[in-house]
Amino acid sequence: MAQSTLSMRVDDTLKKNFDSICDDFGFTSTAAITVFMKTVVRERRIPFEIKASTKEQINNDAWNAFLEMRKQAASAGAQDLSLDEINAEIKEARDEK
Repeated sequence: MAQSTLSMRVDDTLKKNFDSICDDFGFTSTAAITVFMKTVVRERRIPFEIKASTKEQINNDAWNAFLEMRKQAASAGAQDLSLDEINAEIKEARDEK
């Protein structure tokens, strides 16, 4: 069977970690990627779940982050500042640099 070359760019650290794990399994990275490709072709699907966060999860995460920031502002005594006061504090901090 004729062979083709697959060339791709990946982060150096990712490649080193991948090579190390493949070595632990007794594979070369080429063999591991070949197994992946054969599985995709045979099963006509990606052989693992790929999913993104739902809008609801993103909204919950954003809300929780907002509540945490409010808690931090309250503990710093800054929860009642107006936008103008906040901007003035930011300007003052920048001017001190």
